[in-house]
Amino acid sequence: MDIHGDLNLAPNGFGWASGGYIADSRVSGALQPYSQQQWFTRDSQIGSNLNGVWNMVFSGVTGAPGQTFPNPPYTVVPQTPSAARSRTCTWIPPVPTGCSYRRCGRTRRAPPGPAGTRPAPPCHSPSSTSPSRGDSAATINAALSQGLNLLFTPGVYHVNQTINVTRADTVVLGIGYPTLIPDNGVIPMSVADVNGVKLAGMLFDAGTVTSPVLLQIGPNGAAASHAADPTTIQDVFFRIGGAGPGSATTSLLVNSGNTIIDHIWAWRADHGSGVGWTTNTADTGLIVNGANVEALGLFVEHYQKYDVIWNGNGGRTIFFQNEMPYDPPTQAAWRTGANGYAAYKVADTVTSHEAWGMGSYCYFNVNPSIHADRGFEAPNNAGVKFHDLLTVSLGGNGTIDHVINTTGAAATGTATVPVNVVSYP
Repeated sequence: MDIHGDLNLAPNGFGWASGGYIADSRVSGALQPYSQQQWFTRDSQIGSNLNGVWNMVFSGVTGAPGQTFPNPPYTVVPQTPSAARSRTCTWIPPVPTGCSYRRCGRTRRAPPGPAGTRPAPPCHSPSSTSPSRGDSAATINAALSQGLNLLFTPGVYHVNQTINVTRADTVVLGIGYPTLIPDNGVIPMSVADVNGVKLAGMLFDAGTVTSPVLLQIGPNGAAASHAADPTTIQDVFFRIGGAGPGSATTSLLVNSGNTIIDHIWAWRADHGSGVGWTTNTADTGLIVNGANVEALGLFVEHYQKYDVIWNGNGGRTIFFQNEMPYDPPTQAAWRTGANGYAAYKVADTVTSHEAWGMGSYCYFNVNPSIHADRGFEAPNNAGVKFHDLLTVSLGGNGTIDHVINTTGAAATGTATVPVNVVSYP
């Protein structure tokens, strides 16, 4: 977006607001967070920034304030490592049987046009479906196997078998956030360990039968390097319950190396329909097994075990927003032998990992006596580095005893004051 003037990010009257994301945009005036608890701005240009609450992260932003975490709580990364170079601009020409796409840099001020485009294979656009009509997953897979790209128009798509993306550089684009719902516990979409697949703009909504995974990138054991042409996951959301009962063990599983995750929201619902500790069950929002995976803008909330598990070496995360599950009924129901699960877990075997601007909050409203031992958990070695971490107890509903491992004081009490750690180790 190109915004002339100020941009107010908060609701009228500045009631509580919990955050969001801006990328590839220009704001000529002031970016005004007001009551936004956290915000991520990437590869954009702003005139100025008005204020910050708990966790405000700027990556590759011209006009960003200086690095001052925690007071004000600004985390500033001068240049986004690699993700912005891989963003895909996609549009549909008047001819309904085809599509074109081009690659874009970090700044796009002119609308897409003929200059610089290159033709791609035709897009297959399945009509909006219900379980009894429309394109089946088998039809979609047949189109993909013919070398077509895939455009999901707005609608709800029930998937009775896995959609398999096997060709390098395939574009799978959703417009209007189409919803993919797995039937009978299938994995709704799986991507092969190939170069340059581009996934963007869709919502995976868990079905009533538990799926092991909602989106899988690469098979288990994938080991190829895709540094020259990484797969990208951009503006992709995951929902467990909320619209109705749903369950999935893991929302996003990344096995392929060099994958770029650019803005995901993985949400086990804390309100809405089909919500309860034993109703919308889900272990983990994101598991990363691939090497050199990069995440920009992780919003992962309310899962019942670790929200994020990072097993691969060379990982990088810029901005993480998390709320632990609201609804553990008892301490033992959440975890036996320890007080709960950390929000972000770097595996003990990892020797290189780096993260900036990481926040985790607790709001154990079903049982405010619940404790979590820590917000973040990682091995103690010089190659695993964290910058600008915080934990918060929202209104004193529960306690996070430490920020990372055994470092950092307890987040507790009704004052809702964050506990900060500037660097670890």
